[in-house]
Amino acid sequence: MDFSDLIQWCLEHLSYWVILILMILENSLVPLPSELIVTPAAYKAANGEMNIFLVILFTTLGALIGALINYHLALFVGRPIIYKFADSRFGHLLGINRQKIEYVEAFFLKHGKISTFFGRLIPAVRQFISIPAGLARMRLPAFILFTTLGSAIWNSILVLLGYYLAQILPEDRLLEELERYSREISYVFVALVTLALITWYLKRKLKACR
Repeated sequence: MDFSDLIQWCLEHLSYWVILILMILENSLVPLPSELIVTPAAYKAANGEMNIFLVILFTTLGALIGALINYHLALFVGRPIIYKFADSRFGHLLGINRQKIEYVEAFFLKHGKISTFFGRLIPAVRQFISIPAGLARMRLPAFILFTTLGSAIWNSILVLLGYYLAQILPEDRLLEELERYSREISYVFVALVTLALITWYLKRKLKACR
């Protein structure tokens, strides 16, 4: 099944529960592009077939559930494995030891909130940002809050894209244009998040120097 087939399937079969299940998969075990789920749903909402607020609710809820799956897998399964590897002879040969793992965890504990929030806005990162959060034992309430905020913003942008495409494209052309529009939005978000992180870092450095 290629990109066009996936979009066509979404347009024909999407319901709120299908959206929820697909978003759980997209944010946990199967890294499906969320553009394939959210944007066609918004396109249908613009045509009166779905409720736009329920689309945002179910996509964000699905993203949160999927993220929590990765978080707990990393917390209860991945963490012991990583520490066992860090203590092994092979790990030491690769330059990995317990102290370095603890340093990474300490860094994420200190900057985990902003990392989790912005990570949800970066393509190919948002599916996996939950794993270091679980490894570092980030506080669950904070993880839920910043995951929800980041996911809601990302999904809302995709909803706006779907609404925009519904105004300018018939359904048969959506298959041709969605990949291009989604790719352009991803580039813009990567640039904006990078700029925001650089600004945040420089402000912290300037504050520390005073």
